[in-house]
Amino acid sequence: MKSMFMQMVVQHMRNRRYAKRSIQLYSGWIISYIRFHNTKHPADMGDKEVELFLSHLVNKKNVAPATQASALNALAFLYRDVLEKPLSLSLDFVTSRRQAKLPVVLTQDEVVALFAQLPAHLKLPISLLYGSGLRLMEAVRLRVKDIDFDYNAIRIWDGKGGKHRVVTLAAELKPGLTRQISVVETYLIADLDNPSYQGVYLPHRLRVKYQNAPKELGWHYLFPSSRLSIDPESKKVRRHHIDESSIQKAIRNTANACGLKKKVTPHTLRHSFATHLLQSGADIRTVQTQLGHSDVKTTQIYTHVLQQGAQGVVSPLSRVLK
Repeated sequence: MKSMFMQMVVQHMRNRRYAKRSIQLYSGWIISYIRFHNTKHPADMGDKEVELFLSHLVNKKNVAPATQASALNALAFLYRDVLEKPLSLSLDFVTSRRQAKLPVVLTQDEVVALFAQLPAHLKLPISLLYGSGLRLMEAVRLRVKDIDFDYNAIRIWDGKGGKHRVVTLAAELKPGLTRQISVVETYLIADLDNPSYQGVYLPHRLRVKYQNAPKELGWHYLFPSSRLSIDPESKKVRRHHIDESSIQKAIRNTANACGLKKKVTPHTLRHSFATHLLQSGADIRTVQTQLGHSDVKTTQIYTHVLQQGAQGVVSPLSRVLK
């Protein structure tokens, strides 16, 4: 990153222990904002320029409400915490009215067809997306210690919104997970013989509290990368988790190979998990807890895609043609 200003912004976020993804997201929005105003320095701009940028995102880019809110959060952080010139609470900009899309859900037969052709080396993490309703990054960031074999559970730490939760673990995945932990242990034994190896990445508060944890098996990623890499923040040699793009590509390519007409992504499997749970008789509050939704209204969208039809309504045509 060449800009001294953006280096300072990134360092400010690191000092405040922002997640790496949040740093990338906020940095992207701030850079877009600066470029939109022809590289004018943010300190020389304010409410008016922010309003123009946010309106542009809707008028020209047709972004979703959540996307526009993300941009606003990034700029609010910039002006409040970095430049110490907080934005007005009464900003006047065009707000997005784009309707949220209904989730794409696979049938159980389509899930079976998909899993029959998945690449063997990625089948286990992808199974967790559907079997436990995990988000993509929740799956790739799993640590060995997060798997609770005794209670058939997986512990998710710092999920979306910084929330923790416990989700179900399909008993059928236990043998595969046991083998995967053995793979992690093999990597660790080799890494510990490498004098350059500094252990797995841990958030700062854990790094300070558990000083030996970076080299303990339980804290290592369940799905580690096949290669060591340099931590961009600390410049230390570590073993990161697998690249999430490999899972995205595997699901997309396998869905195409299966001839599925639906657009299938990792999140499609999470949607399918929720819908199939409801179909099997689980109450909506249970599904809400499993998914980690703060509001049950977010979970209720899955009731719209059940096989019974919208809101469970039977078409009058079905009665006429009986």
